[in-house]
Amino acid sequence: MTFGPVSSAANLAPYACRPGDSRGRLHVEPESRTRTPFQRDRDRIIHSAAFRRLQYKTQVFVYHEGDNFRTRLTHSLEVSQIARSIARVLGLDEDLAESLALAHDLGHTPFGHAGEDALQEVLADFGGFDHNAQSLRVVTKLERRYVEFDGLNLSWETLEGLVKHNGPLTGPLAVRTDKPLPGAITEYVARHDLELGTFASAEAQVAALSDDIAYNNHDIDDGLRAGLFTIGDLADVPLVGPVFRAVAREYPDAEPSLHIHEVVRRMIGMMILDCIAETGRRVETYKPACAADVRGLGVPLVAFSDEMRANDQALRRFLFPNMYRHFTVNRMTSKGRRVVRDLFTLLHAEPECLPPEWGRLSDGPGTAKTARVVADYIAGMTDRFALDEYRRLFDMQEKP
Repeated sequence: MTFGPVSSAANLAPYACRPGDSRGRLHVEPESRTRTPFQRDRDRIIHSAAFRRLQYKTQVFVYHEGDNFRTRLTHSLEVSQIARSIARVLGLDEDLAESLALAHDLGHTPFGHAGEDALQEVLADFGGFDHNAQSLRVVTKLERRYVEFDGLNLSWETLEGLVKHNGPLTGPLAVRTDKPLPGAITEYVARHDLELGTFASAEAQVAALSDDIAYNNHDIDDGLRAGLFTIGDLADVPLVGPVFRAVAREYPDAEPSLHIHEVVRRMIGMMILDCIAETGRRVETYKPACAADVRGLGVPLVAFSDEMRANDQALRRFLFPNMYRHFTVNRMTSKGRRVVRDLFTLLHAEPECLPPEWGRLSDGPGTAKTARVVADYIAGMTDRFALDEYRRLFDMQEKP
């Protein structure tokens, strides 16, 4: 009996990415006898050191603030499950959607966006810092697990989706025109064209929207559990308030914690169904006949309806001041920024303090190359490793 990769290609929509049509990898490898290219990408991401470190990287709360709050790892797993659910219904390749969901946060720094802001500040004269570009850098350069190449050598479709999941990066459709393209991206596409002027695949668009669904809804859960705001504070927030009231009417005697779980569960379901319905409408309107048609549409194929997008934006407007800028969160993120800035300043000026495997990559104090080496080193840290490294370098009582 002969076995081979198991794929649901026969059930895929015409506009889905088909593993058999993959554009391949930068470094040519024999195909797996048991896995499709996208299944292989998923496995490489899961086995990477960068993915393991997400367990101790901040989502909103620093790792030691409570074991019940989400980390980058739990968030990535939640995104992947939502992405697979949506992709399955839409007839897309679930493995590609899952790979992109699992990889989308690999470039995040310790201490969440506070760490990214700090690196962006100290790297202003050295090309800046962007977590999406850092994700590409991680999977194409910094992960060193294979004898024949650096990085994970992921398929073209996964790399394309990782870079362009929020939309085109160049040309008239570019989603950001207020700052230059990160150096990590321009450097890579010079030898492996990811077609930055077009939209990414439908699978990448699903992963991006799944990130939004997971992020906002689970931040409601974490914010309420942390006491940053109350259920009553959410009363006037579109969608959220009405769902809480409906749950309270149906289950008046249930514990508040169960109300929260039920509301989050319902909202995730409502957003998924809205995404599926709106994407179905767009499929009917644009009639993409292949994956290339999705990239060339000029608008996203996978999207929320106007009403749901407005609800999502209203929730973001609530969470920004009430959670992300809550004074207790501000205090911890301020510490995180300070730790990252101080680590960078010292190591950039004194690269001999880097671990040997990193120090060998630098070319002396204060240079652009050393700045990028130090940024890679810090960006890969977990919250707890960054705090430990800070103590080792700045606390005279701590052993180096």
